Amino acid sequence: MSANDVVIPKANTRGRVIVASLVGTSIEFYDFYVYATAAVLVFPKLFFPNADGVTQLLSSFAVFGVAFVARPIGSVLFGHFGDRIGRKGTLIASLLTMGIATFLIGCLPTAQVAGWTFWAPALLVILRFAQGLALGGEWSGAALLATENAPKNKRAIYGTFPQLGAPIGFILANLLFLVLNLTLSAEAFSSWGWRIPFLASAVMVIVGLYVRLKLVETPAFQKIVEQGEVSKLPIGRVFRSSWWQLILGTFIMLATYVLFYLMTTFTLTFGTTAASLDDAKAAAVKAGKPMTQSAIDSFVPGLGYGRNDFLLMLIIGVVFFGVFTLVAGPLAEKYGRRQSLIVITVLIFVFGLCFVPLVAGGFIGTMAWLILGFILMGLTFGPMGAFLPELFPTNVRYTGSAVSYNVASILGAAVAPFIAVALWQAASGSTWLVGVYLSAMAVLTLIALFLSKETKHNDLVEQSS
Repeated sequence: MSANDVVIPKANTRGRVIVASLVGTSIEFYDFYVYATAAVLVFPKLFFPNADGVTQLLSSFAVFGVAFVARPIGSVLFGHFGDRIGRKGTLIASLLTMGIATFLIGCLPTAQVAGWTFWAPALLVILRFAQGLALGGEWSGAALLATENAPKNKRAIYGTFPQLGAPIGFILANLLFLVLNLTLSAEAFSSWGWRIPFLASAVMVIVGLYVRLKLVETPAFQKIVEQGEVSKLPIGRVFRSSWWQLILGTFIMLATYVLFYLMTTFTLTFGTTAASLDDAKAAAVKAGKPMTQSAIDSFVPGLGYGRNDFLLMLIIGVVFFGVFTLVAGPLAEKYGRRQSLIVITVLIFVFGLCFVPLVAGGFIGTMAWLILGFILMGLTFGPMGAFLPELFPTNVRYTGSAVSYNVASILGAAVAPFIAVALWQAASGSTWLVGVYLSAMAVLTLIALFLSKETKHNDLVEQSS
């Protein structure tokens, strides 16, 4: 056989679809959570050394939120190319963008280095923005790759595979941080050990690129190309023809985002904060950095767990997240996306009202709090891989699902850790206001679900605007 006789596959195999959608989102979310973990553990002191403890943390969370501002921009940018030139090339570009930005964060000097007091946090903001751009285009492309290649009556099941990348990425990122914490001294970890997870992403990106380069376009996109129905300006067309679906999709995702970032970013802060002012003072003295009067005045108590202990507790919780993400697919296939999500969102509402009694239950109560939260997260996140893409026609599906998903990230995830810390402080260390906040977001999601229609019978190949 000559070089000109190479056979181009006409369709992606089931294994290729599953691996490409799962591996890509696992890498993307790994990169994203590496920053989320570092934002709590080391970045406050490394990049904002001249502020007090609370201001350091809030500054670090503010930079964390920059990516969520970038995500809707990324959804428009990558969505445009995903609907114009295809899913494959766009997915490769998003993966490269995220990988390069994450690697460069690992190379940054910190603000503790002379001459970098301004430039270190400024460059961190820029690279964090690039991460957000990439993730803005990654999720919807992976979801479309899975659902547009799925057999009949299995879209919700296939749609859970890109969703599974979230817990896998979280576990990989935090296991690596945990291993580094256990094997390195605190000084070594703060000095250079925190860089390893960021630099290691380069290896994972190479693996992801290898898998995605073997893909061919989805049948749905191939058909709109053949029919000459590719949209010239997807963002304009989706706002003109599918504006209602954009609004519904955004609020359908709202409670999911708030729940996840409360259960990961906020709980890590709350769980590892000293349980009393005396404990905090003692820990500060032991570390050779006694608390300032400002830090004493702004102190609010947490659960007092060691950093490594609570990271391990979180990892256990996220295992349940992954398991119930897979469980959610068959449930959404059997009962429908809308009906399943209505029931789950009601449970999220109830869960928010149970924060205080669960946290008050000591170690068992705290583990129950984490496990229940992550079970609900898996059940609500799993169906989204099918539900959001099914809301939109093929020729604007990448843009529509990406915009909804990522605007929800601003309304939910970007502000959730910041609001949660403020509410925690306002309640003098109690989580009752944080739980009420989650329940209120669940009400908004329920309204959107009641206003939406079931999508399980929509034809993704024939549907266009």
